[in-house]
Amino acid sequence: MMVSALIERELTRVGAPVRNGVFVAVVGPSGAGKDTLIAYVRERLTDDDHVEFARRVITRNSDGATEDHDTLADAAFVDAEASGAFALSWEAHGLRYGIPASVDDAISVGHVVVANTSRGVIPALRARYAHVAVVEITAAPEVLATRLAARGRESRGEVLARLARTAPHDLSGPGHALIDNSGTPEIAGEKFLAVLRRSVAYSDVSGLV
Repeated sequence: MMVSALIERELTRVGAPVRNGVFVAVVGPSGAGKDTLIAYVRERLTDDDHVEFARRVITRNSDGATEDHDTLADAAFVDAEASGAFALSWEAHGLRYGIPASVDDAISVGHVVVANTSRGVIPALRARYAHVAVVEITAAPEVLATRLAARGRESRGEVLARLARTAPHDLSGPGHALIDNSGTPEIAGEKFLAVLRRSVAYSDVSGLV
C-alpha cells in the first residue's frame, strides 16, 4: 500500500492541520463488516447535519453489492489527483482510492466526517487533521474467513492463509476505538454510534476554543 506523494504538498496548501471538526477513519480487514456498520450508523444519523459520510473515488466499477462509490479510470484518477481533487489518496490491492477534497471544508466548519480508509494512511490523516478518531473494526479469524469465502472469490482455506500473512499496523494513539464485529451488526453498530456521538460533542466544543 502506497500513500500518494501529493499528500505532503497538499498539507502545505491547506494549512494543515485542519481544525474544528473530526475525521473518523473506519479501518479493518476485508470481511470485518465496515460497510455494514457504516450503513447502520448512517441510517440512524440521517437527521444530524453535523455528520457527513465521505463518498470515495475508486478505480473499480461499483457492483452495487458493497460500497456505493464513484468510479474513475486510472488515467482520470491520476489527473484528478494532480489537480487537487482529493484530500487523501492511496493505492492498495492494485486499485487507487481517493477521499474528496471537500472533506477539508466540512472539517473546517466543525463537521464530523466518516470515511472508510486504509490502516496504512492513518499517519497521513493525523498529520492533515487536528482531530482524528480511528474506528478499527475487527472480527474473529474464522468469522472473517467464512464471510470472505461466501463472496466466492477464494476458498475458506485460502482466506485463512491470506489473513495469517496480513501485516499488522500500529494504530495506537488518541481517538482509537476497537470494535469487534464477530456477532450481530446491532451490537457493534451501537458501539460505533457511540463513538460518532462523542465525536459530534467534541467537535461542538473544539470549534469554540
